Amino acid sequence: MERLQKILARAGFGSRRKAERLIKQGLVTVNGEVAEIGSKADIKKDDIRVKGKKIAEETLVYYLLHKPEGYICTVSDPFDRPKVVDLLPKEPRVFPIGRLDSDTTGVLLLTNDGELTNFLLHPRYEVSKTYLAKVKGIPNKKALDALGEGLILDDGPTQPAKVQVLKRGQDSALVSLTIAEGRKRQVKRMLAAVGHEVISLHRTKFGPIDLGKLEKGCYRELTKQEVEMLRECQKEC
Repeated sequence: MERLQKILARAGFGSRRKAERLIKQGLVTVNGEVAEIGSKADIKKDDIRVKGKKIAEETLVYYLLHKPEGYICTVSDPFDRPKVVDLLPKEPRVFPIGRLDSDTTGVLLLTNDGELTNFLLHPRYEVSKTYLAKVKGIPNKKALDALGEGLILDDGPTQPAKVQVLKRGQDSALVSLTIAEGRKRQVKRMLAAVGHEVISLHRTKFGPIDLGKLEKGCYRELTKQEVEMLRECQKEC
Protein backbone atom coordinates (compact mmCIF):
# COMPACT_ATOMS: atom_id res chain seq x y z
CA MET A 1 0.00 0.00 0.00
CA GLU A 2 1.22 3.49 -0.79
CA ARG A 3 -0.13 7.01 -0.77
CA LEU A 4 -2.56 7.73 -3.56
CA GLN A 5 -0.84 10.92 -4.72
CA LYS A 6 2.37 8.97 -5.23
CA ILE A 7 0.54 6.43 -7.38
CA LEU A 8 -1.04 9.21 -9.46
CA ALA A 9 2.26 11.03 -9.93
CA ARG A 10 3.96 7.87 -11.11
CA ALA A 11 1.06 7.23 -13.50
CA GLY A 12 1.69 10.55 -15.24
CA PHE A 13 -0.84 12.85 -13.56
CA GLY A 14 1.78 15.45 -12.69
CA SER A 15 3.48 16.25 -9.42
CA ARG A 16 2.20 14.97 -6.08
CA ARG A 17 0.83 18.45 -5.46
CA LYS A 18 -1.21 18.27 -8.67
CA ALA A 19 -2.36 14.79 -7.67
CA GLU A 20 -3.49 16.19 -4.32
CA ARG A 21 -5.56 18.82 -6.13
CA LEU A 22 -7.31 16.09 -8.12
CA ILE A 23 -8.09 14.28 -4.87
CA LYS A 24 -9.34 17.45 -3.15
CA GLN A 25 -11.61 18.15 -6.14
CA GLY A 26 -13.23 14.74 -5.65
CA LEU A 27 -12.08 13.49 -9.03
CA VAL A 28 -10.33 10.37 -7.72
CA THR A 29 -12.08 7.22 -6.52
CA VAL A 30 -10.76 4.00 -5.02
CA ASN A 31 -13.02 0.97 -5.33
CA GLY A 32 -15.98 3.24 -6.04
CA GLU A 33 -15.45 5.58 -3.09
CA VAL A 34 -14.26 9.18 -3.38
CA ALA A 35 -10.66 9.34 -2.16
CA GLU A 36 -9.36 11.68 0.52
CA ILE A 37 -5.95 13.22 1.13
CA GLY A 38 -3.87 10.60 2.92
CA SER A 39 -5.68 7.67 1.33
CA LYS A 40 -3.56 4.66 0.48
CA ALA A 41 -4.08 2.07 -2.23
CA ASP A 42 -2.50 -0.82 -4.09
CA ILE A 43 -2.56 -0.30 -7.83
CA LYS A 44 -2.31 -4.08 -8.36
CA LYS A 45 -5.44 -4.81 -6.35
CA ASP A 46 -7.56 -1.67 -6.15
CA ASP A 47 -9.79 -0.03 -8.75
CA ILE A 48 -8.32 3.49 -8.94
CA ARG A 49 -10.05 5.98 -11.22
CA VAL A 50 -9.42 9.60 -12.19
CA LYS A 51 -12.46 11.36 -13.64
CA GLY A 52 -14.05 7.93 -14.03
CA LYS A 53 -11.19 6.46 -16.05
CA LYS A 54 -9.39 3.51 -14.50
CA ILE A 55 -5.63 3.75 -14.20
CA ALA A 56 -3.61 0.59 -14.50
CA GLU A 57 -0.11 -0.31 -13.47
CA GLU A 58 2.15 0.70 -16.33
CA THR A 59 5.60 -0.50 -17.15
CA LEU A 60 7.94 2.39 -16.56
CA VAL A 61 10.43 3.12 -19.34
CA TYR A 62 13.35 5.53 -19.50
CA TYR A 63 14.93 6.63 -22.76
CA LEU A 64 18.02 8.61 -23.67
CA LEU A 65 17.67 10.32 -27.05
CA HIS A 66 20.39 12.11 -28.98
CA LYS A 67 18.10 14.88 -30.15
CA PRO A 68 18.74 16.13 -33.67
CA GLU A 69 18.02 19.60 -35.03
CA GLY A 70 14.53 20.39 -36.25
CA TYR A 71 12.58 18.37 -33.66
CA ILE A 72 10.34 19.94 -31.03
CA CYS A 73 9.95 18.66 -27.49
CA THR A 74 6.18 18.17 -27.36
CA VAL A 75 3.95 15.12 -27.73
CA SER A 76 1.55 16.83 -30.15
CA ASP A 77 1.76 19.77 -32.52
CA PRO A 78 -1.03 21.53 -34.48
CA PHE A 79 1.46 22.42 -37.24
CA ASP A 80 2.57 18.80 -37.71
CA ARG A 81 6.24 19.57 -37.12
CA PRO A 82 8.65 16.73 -36.35
CA LYS A 83 8.48 15.77 -32.67
CA VAL A 84 11.05 14.00 -30.52
CA VAL A 85 8.47 11.33 -29.63
CA ASP A 86 8.32 10.42 -33.34
CA LEU A 87 11.81 8.95 -32.90
CA LEU A 88 10.69 6.57 -30.13
CA PRO A 89 8.30 3.61 -29.81
CA LYS A 90 4.65 4.67 -29.79
CA GLU A 91 3.87 2.58 -26.69
CA PRO A 92 4.12 3.14 -23.84
CA ARG A 93 3.59 6.85 -24.26
CA VAL A 94 6.46 8.92 -22.88
CA PHE A 95 7.12 12.61 -22.22
CA PRO A 96 10.31 14.68 -22.45
CA ILE A 97 11.95 15.61 -19.16
CA GLY A 98 12.23 19.31 -19.86
CA ARG A 99 12.70 20.82 -23.29
CA LEU A 100 15.36 21.70 -25.80
CA ASP A 101 14.80 24.26 -28.53
CA SER A 102 14.19 22.96 -32.03
CA ASP A 103 17.72 23.93 -33.11
CA THR A 104 19.41 22.52 -29.97
CA THR A 105 20.88 19.02 -30.06
CA GLY A 106 22.09 16.48 -27.54
CA VAL A 107 20.93 14.74 -24.39
CA LEU A 108 17.17 14.46 -23.94
CA LEU A 109 15.59 12.11 -21.41
CA LEU A 110 12.05 10.83 -21.89
CA THR A 111 9.92 8.68 -19.61
CA ASN A 112 6.43 7.85 -18.42
CA ASP A 113 7.58 8.10 -14.79
CA GLY A 114 5.84 11.27 -13.65
CA GLU A 115 7.35 11.22 -10.19
CA LEU A 116 10.94 11.10 -11.44
CA THR A 117 10.19 13.75 -14.06
CA ASN A 118 8.88 16.19 -11.49
CA PHE A 119 11.85 15.61 -9.23
CA LEU A 120 14.40 16.13 -12.01
CA LEU A 121 12.75 19.39 -13.07
CA HIS A 122 12.19 20.80 -9.58
CA PRO A 123 14.51 23.78 -8.91
CA ARG A 124 14.96 22.64 -5.32
CA TYR A 125 17.12 19.68 -6.33
CA GLU A 126 19.40 21.61 -8.68
CA VAL A 127 20.08 18.75 -11.10
CA SER A 128 22.87 19.95 -13.36
CA LYS A 129 22.81 20.14 -17.17
CA THR A 130 25.93 20.75 -19.24
CA TYR A 131 25.97 22.42 -22.64
CA LEU A 132 28.48 23.16 -25.35
CA ALA A 133 27.76 26.49 -26.99
CA LYS A 134 29.44 27.95 -30.04
CA VAL A 135 29.19 31.70 -29.60
CA LYS A 136 30.00 34.82 -31.58
CA GLY A 137 33.09 36.54 -30.27
CA ILE A 138 35.40 35.32 -27.55
CA PRO A 139 34.24 35.74 -23.91
CA ASN A 140 36.70 37.66 -21.74
CA LYS A 141 37.28 37.28 -18.01
CA LYS A 142 34.60 39.83 -17.16
CA ALA A 143 31.97 37.87 -19.11
CA LEU A 144 33.05 34.55 -17.61
CA ASP A 145 33.01 35.99 -14.10
CA ALA A 146 29.52 37.38 -14.64
CA LEU A 147 28.24 33.98 -15.75
CA GLY A 148 29.99 32.33 -12.83
CA GLU A 149 28.47 34.72 -10.31
CA GLY A 150 24.95 34.73 -11.75
CA LEU A 151 23.12 37.24 -13.94
CA ILE A 152 19.93 39.25 -13.80
CA LEU A 153 17.66 38.22 -16.66
CA ASP A 154 14.20 39.52 -17.47
CA ASP A 155 12.68 36.70 -15.39
CA GLY A 156 14.96 37.20 -12.41
CA PRO A 157 18.46 36.30 -11.23
CA THR A 158 20.17 33.11 -12.33
CA GLN A 159 22.15 30.79 -10.16
CA PRO A 160 25.93 30.76 -10.68
CA ALA A 161 27.05 28.73 -13.70
CA LYS A 162 30.19 26.70 -14.20
CA VAL A 163 31.73 28.07 -17.37
CA GLN A 164 34.89 27.47 -19.37
CA VAL A 165 36.15 28.49 -22.80
CA LEU A 166 37.26 25.27 -24.48
CA LYS A 167 38.35 26.62 -27.86
CA ARG A 168 39.00 30.06 -29.30
CA GLY A 169 38.59 30.80 -32.99
CA GLN A 170 39.13 33.96 -34.98
CA ASP A 171 35.70 35.40 -34.27
CA SER A 172 33.95 32.67 -32.27
CA ALA A 173 34.51 30.38 -29.31
CA LEU A 174 33.36 27.03 -27.92
CA VAL A 175 32.09 27.39 -24.38
CA SER A 176 31.13 24.76 -21.80
CA LEU A 177 28.34 25.90 -19.49
CA THR A 178 26.79 23.93 -16.62
CA ILE A 179 23.62 25.16 -14.93
CA ALA A 180 21.20 23.67 -12.42
CA GLU A 181 18.09 25.45 -13.66
CA GLY A 182 15.88 24.92 -16.67
CA ARG A 183 14.23 28.16 -17.69
CA LYS A 184 13.13 28.78 -21.25
CA ARG A 185 16.11 29.42 -23.53
CA GLN A 186 18.19 30.08 -20.44
CA VAL A 187 21.65 29.25 -21.80
CA LYS A 188 21.10 31.37 -24.89
CA ARG A 189 19.81 34.27 -22.82
CA MET A 190 22.67 34.08 -20.34
CA LEU A 191 25.31 34.15 -23.06
CA ALA A 192 23.51 36.91 -24.93
CA ALA A 193 23.41 38.93 -21.71
CA VAL A 194 27.21 39.01 -21.62
CA GLY A 195 27.43 39.94 -25.30
CA HIS A 196 27.84 36.56 -26.99
CA GLU A 197 25.08 35.34 -29.27
CA VAL A 198 24.79 31.56 -29.49
CA ILE A 199 25.47 30.13 -32.93
CA SER A 200 24.78 26.51 -31.98
CA LEU A 201 23.92 24.69 -28.78
CA HIS A 202 24.41 21.08 -27.75
CA ARG A 203 23.57 19.46 -24.40
CA THR A 204 26.18 16.93 -23.36
CA LYS A 205 24.89 15.85 -19.93
CA PHE A 206 21.73 15.74 -17.86
CA GLY A 207 22.74 15.00 -14.29
CA PRO A 208 25.00 11.95 -14.47
CA ILE A 209 23.77 10.86 -17.92
CA ASP A 210 25.78 11.61 -21.07
CA LEU A 211 25.46 10.56 -24.70
CA GLY A 212 28.44 8.23 -24.90
CA LYS A 213 28.59 6.95 -28.47
CA LEU A 214 24.89 7.36 -29.18
CA GLU A 215 24.48 8.81 -32.67
CA LYS A 216 22.27 11.77 -33.50
CA GLY A 217 18.62 10.79 -33.93
CA CYS A 218 19.10 7.48 -32.10
CA TYR A 219 17.86 6.41 -28.68
CA ARG A 220 18.42 3.68 -26.12
CA GLU A 221 16.83 2.65 -22.85
CA LEU A 222 18.58 3.72 -19.69
CA THR A 223 20.04 0.92 -17.62
CA LYS A 224 18.73 0.18 -14.14
CA GLN A 225 21.98 1.61 -12.80
CA GLU A 226 21.49 4.86 -14.73
CA VAL A 227 17.91 5.23 -13.47
CA GLU A 228 19.14 4.69 -9.92
CA MET A 229 21.86 7.30 -10.51
CA LEU A 230 19.14 9.81 -11.45
CA ARG A 231 17.20 8.94 -8.31
CA GLU A 232 20.37 9.33 -6.26
CA CYS A 233 20.54 12.99 -7.31
CA GLN A 234 17.60 13.59 -4.96
CA LYS A 235 19.31 11.88 -2.05
CA GLU A 236 22.45 13.95 -2.54
CA CYS A 237 20.60 17.28 -2.29
